[in-house]
Amino acid sequence: MISEKLMKSLNEQINYEFYSAHIYLAMAAFCANEDLDGFSNFFKVQAEEEKFHAMKLFDYVVEMGGRVTISAFDEPQNDYTSMLDVFMKGLEHEKLVTQRIYNLTDLAMEEREHATISFLKWFIDEQVEEESTFNSIIKKLERISDNSNALYMLDAELAQRTFTPPAQ
Repeated sequence: MISEKLMKSLNEQINYEFYSAHIYLAMAAFCANEDLDGFSNFFKVQAEEEKFHAMKLFDYVVEMGGRVTISAFDEPQNDYTSMLDVFMKGLEHEKLVTQRIYNLTDLAMEEREHATISFLKWFIDEQVEEESTFNSIIKKLERISDNSNALYMLDAELAQRTFTPPAQ
């Protein structure tokens, strides 16, 4: 049986994942306004991933006999100074998500809630991928600097990104 404290923390993470989707939609809107549709696509796909994460947590809470509660969240940042700034903020956010997942896992370990520990392993692995993706694009943007041709090539590359939910 999942403790009230752990259930509350899982609910907070559900809401934080939805908030993450909201952040990435704001980033997508900024990129679209800059006429960088590939970058915008990257963040739209990122938002879909975050909603998938939220629903994965949602389903787990229900499966474990818990009650999901949805709450409001703050307005995300809507303006950035550059594509590099957008991705740096995205990486910063992903690092916060990683820490939140680690904290959830620590709590599940303290409570010896083995099913939740096993469930959260998927999220730990996912966060490694998320941070790596942002780091890779940041490195490309740093190399690009003010080269608009290279920026448009990266934009075209990011336009190809799609979201396919992982097999359960």
